Amino acid sequence: MGTNASAILEPLRQGLPPIDPTTVSHSASCALPTCFEAVRGARRFTRSTLGEWNLADRFDDVSLVVSELVTNALRHAVPGEPEPPRQDGLNPPVRLHLMHWASRLVCAVRDPSQDSPAARQGDEDCSAESGRGLFLVESFSDGWGWHPLAGALQGKVVWALFRLTSDRSMD
Repeated sequence: MGTNASAILEPLRQGLPPIDPTTVSHSASCALPTCFEAVRGARRFTRSTLGEWNLADRFDDVSLVVSELVTNALRHAVPGEPEPPRQDGLNPPVRLHLMHWASRLVCAVRDPSQDSPAARQGDEDCSAESGRGLFLVESFSDGWGWHPLAGALQGKVVWALFRLTSDRSMD
């Protein structure tokens, strides 16, 4: 992905989607409760957002990746057992960001853990029912990575990038 991707994703280090209108065509974000029902909510949010951006044809791949990233955040990055959503909605531990540029889409999930995501090693049990999430993210996206958060926020952002053809552009 090179230097350009690093510069594009720099604002994610602060845990916020870029807001400069000259940089991003569209961005959307939603707080997610720390319960596994959040995965369904993340898929709904993704479907709605992609529809608004005329990218509904990318829903299947993007939704699968969003599901895996949110599941990983809930399973590995949120301390303790998942809980029902907070009523005040303040400082959610998990947040989904979707950002659309003319030729790319980024899905990013912020979580409170500073631990790096770890992909399953090739010699591990391939018949296991879990542990293939990052393999799926890598297979269905054009690239993925993670950054520790900077500033007052603690944790990390795990992101996946999708290249879009220019005829899908809304600019």
